[in-house]
Amino acid sequence: MIKHRGFPGRLPGTDFQFTIRRASDRGIAPLTKRERYADRRPADRRADEGFLRALWENFGEAPFERGNLDAGRLSWLFGREVIPAEDPFDPESYEALLKLDLPRAMSSFPDVFE
Repeated sequence: MIKHRGFPGRLPGTDFQFTIRRASDRGIAPLTKRERYADRRPADRRADEGFLRALWENFGEAPFERGNLDAGRLSWLFGREVIPAEDPFDPESYEALLKLDLPRAMSSFPDVFE
């Protein structure tokens, strides 16, 4: 599992985790598309925005390996702003390649790209 050096471990000042420390012995958490409802807490929306900003600042438009990025946090963006960069895609692999869907990310989180 690749560790993304320089990537923030969490949203500053919160307990919203962005990365994991080590690979799991019990199996890899799969990436799944989670529904984001309009009534989500503001703190959750800030965490999504902060995570997307970190992805943009660290990887830009280039494909990136899932590595030590937190599956739970990725799943809130997966299938919308973050999409598979390879076919076939294995949602249970630390080596899986992902990329930002820039048009969708810009419309969902315009403040990140100003």
